[in-house]
Amino acid sequence: MTENTAPADPQAPGDVEPKGRLRTTGELLGAFVRRIPFSIVVAVLLVVTSAVTGTMFGPAGQDTLLFWAAGVISTFDGAQWWTVGTSVVIPQDPFQLVFGVLAALTLLGVAERRMGTWRAIVAFTVTGVIGTALGAWLQWFGAEVGEWWATGTSADLTLDPLAGIVGALIASTSFMGALWRRRVRLVTLAAILTFVLYDGDSSNAYRLIAAVAGYLLGALLAGDASKLSVRRSSHAETRTLVAAVVAVTAVGPVVALVNATELTPFAFSSYLFTEQPVSLDDLVSRCGDTASSLSAACLGDLAVLTSQGFGMFLLSFVPVVLLLLASWGLHRGRRFARWLAIAVNLAIILFARTSLDATFTANDIDDDWSAFDIGELLVWVVAAFALPIGLIVLLTVTRRHFGIRSPRRAFRRFLAVVAGTFVVLAGVYFVVALATIDEFWPATTQVDLVVDTLKRFVPPHFLAVVDPIVVPGHDLTSVLWQGVGVVFWLVFIVAAVWLMTRTEVGAGADAARLRELLRRNGGGTLGFMATWPGNVIWTSPTADAAVAYRVINGIAITLSDPICRDEDADRVIREFTAFCDTNSWVPVFYSVHPQYLPIFEELGWQHMSVGEETIVRTKGLELTGKPWQKVRQALNRGVKEGMTTVWASWDELPRATVAEINAISEEWVAEKEMPEMGFTLGGMEELKDPDVRLMLAVGPDGRLQAVTSWLPVYRDGAVIGWTIDFMRRADDSMNGIMEFLIASAALRMKDEGAEVLSLSGAPLATKPLAPGAEAPEPTVMSRLLEFLARTLEPAYGFSSLFRFKAKFNPDYETISMAYPDPLALPTIGLAIGRAYLPEVSPKEAVALVRTLTK
Repeated sequence: MTENTAPADPQAPGDVEPKGRLRTTGELLGAFVRRIPFSIVVAVLLVVTSAVTGTMFGPAGQDTLLFWAAGVISTFDGAQWWTVGTSVVIPQDPFQLVFGVLAALTLLGVAERRMGTWRAIVAFTVTGVIGTALGAWLQWFGAEVGEWWATGTSADLTLDPLAGIVGALIASTSFMGALWRRRVRLVTLAAILTFVLYDGDSSNAYRLIAAVAGYLLGALLAGDASKLSVRRSSHAETRTLVAAVVAVTAVGPVVALVNATELTPFAFSSYLFTEQPVSLDDLVSRCGDTASSLSAACLGDLAVLTSQGFGMFLLSFVPVVLLLLASWGLHRGRRFARWLAIAVNLAIILFARTSLDATFTANDIDDDWSAFDIGELLVWVVAAFALPIGLIVLLTVTRRHFGIRSPRRAFRRFLAVVAGTFVVLAGVYFVVALATIDEFWPATTQVDLVVDTLKRFVPPHFLAVVDPIVVPGHDLTSVLWQGVGVVFWLVFIVAAVWLMTRTEVGAGADAARLRELLRRNGGGTLGFMATWPGNVIWTSPTADAAVAYRVINGIAITLSDPICRDEDADRVIREFTAFCDTNSWVPVFYSVHPQYLPIFEELGWQHMSVGEETIVRTKGLELTGKPWQKVRQALNRGVKEGMTTVWASWDELPRATVAEINAISEEWVAEKEMPEMGFTLGGMEELKDPDVRLMLAVGPDGRLQAVTSWLPVYRDGAVIGWTIDFMRRADDSMNGIMEFLIASAALRMKDEGAEVLSLSGAPLATKPLAPGAEAPEPTVMSRLLEFLARTLEPAYGFSSLFRFKAKFNPDYETISMAYPDPLALPTIGLAIGRAYLPEVSPKEAVALVRTLTK
């Protein structure tokens, strides 16, 4: 559990860990409320204005709208210019009052908290007025020239406090860190665009304009044009952002259905559900018996009839549910989820002809087309296709972030279940329909039934107007007609959820077995990295040992020492080598410790240093003497400034602290502009393992200053040490915060009886020479490693990190790479490079080259 003790005495000696605690959610909320006076004033103002204008208990009356609301009629035709200001402080109905108050206290509150009260006042006022005034002018101008949307909304009168709130929120993103700047901008813009495309009323257009104004105003208030640029994000954050966009856009059809508007090219999904119910008996009595004899009116009523019923209503929401399901999978990095989202958006594109039919109907388009009508139609066509195409492009560009696959066995089972369910349901419906074919209307053929059987599994607004359009008259057939599609997609969704929770953990071992071997056999100070995603696990024939590896270009690269007892190492290495030989792979043992090198020499292999591990012995550790002076100074300074530490696992952290860690990490990634490295370097996902511990540095104000993660080192089932992995600090943290944090961790581990604290490996580093020792003669490989260290230093700072670790007076242990064939070194080098940088985008490659050549 997290520590819950008082902060350490500033006068306490420097060799005591300054334990502290994290602020509770209640404390955070209290501090938040005290710093948003303007937002509270706006919330109270909305209540007062709604009471005065009568919108507290019902929608605004016509007189209220004409005098206080913004729009073409009031603002321009009536020359009531004050309405661009009053419309943003008066809610239009009780629902908007409740939502406006909540938005003022939360969204506007966040904006005020980030950029200060006076800037929040300016942003709310300026963006609200600009959004409303410019939006109303565009409506007036568009109506004058006959533009479809402007003509359809020219009579609207709008009261909308959200315009100013949204504008202020977007403006405040220029004062946020990279993480929340991206999240707020992307999710807010996606939500607004979804409402514009699926609803299309005036208030949504005003909010979009206010958001754009806020985007520009925020950079102006911050005095930093760089805030307008897009910064790179981590793999995990990219997944979150893409998932959020897919989820937000998925709810569009629901918006269209609820609002039943005729103002947008995406509103077609509501047409089939807003008509008056159509009776089959009525249709039969007034229309012909065959499809060829049906009039246009009868065909329209028939299309509406085929979309009625509870089953058709549920089936119409299948695209929404599938996209929400895909969003969940995308957040988890699943490859299947990416393909599912692409498939749904392709279906939306393929069946978008219904959108154009609805457009013609809404605007009474006949054969007399003007040049303006054609141009307007092109705009609507682009709008209808832009959103799904944009999502497909987004999912294609970011595909490297969604590489987690399910086991082939699980995928085959998924296909079998889905295909089997479809065959059974389609077969049952077709057989029953064929037996009752005489009761279908209009008259139906067997070919018509085949097509209709396929249509039972497609949302009605996709194919409702596609021939043949038939309706069953028999009760049993009607039940199946309504239900088979719903049952099929329910089975599909359950099977897809199951599929996306299956993960390939390796050949011959599952995750639980691997951890059992780790706890029993140890695996060295770097052994816990075997549990990370991306590794495949080989287990010995006797199931008492394991090796973590990954195959790249025919090279099987292991990760650290074999997970086995010391006396079994020779046997395990030989067995794994034979396993690789059977698969025609070249085995390479990477980051192995010195005790294993004699085994490789006996095998006739070569080995070379790939870095130095820095190890601090925590038994009897004393931070005294001149060698510890810099560390002791940082520890004492932190104590004097009120810094405290918290030792916890990820699941024990409050949500607010999790958000702070995410923000610190994303800020670090955005500033680097370099591709993230993996393999032996963990990221945010690795922090969440329940066996990993976090050491946090918390400032006197309760804000997180820095975070480190520690991987357990096992022996005989017990934790005997910890290895550092993840290190991040906030931009405004105390100088020396990392020294403070690592020293505090060392003191804790000493108190808990741990034997070793590993500061992990320093790639391409060479340990200092002992006093009086002479440097060995340089070799071709040593010169190559020295060249790589110099070249990569500007981008990744390996040498700087190694010098930092030297402050802790560690013991040095060389970690090596052992390989059987020197001729394979070029291929091995490329494989290791891909292990650390599995997929580098063109932009990242350019940034890397630019950094290396500075």
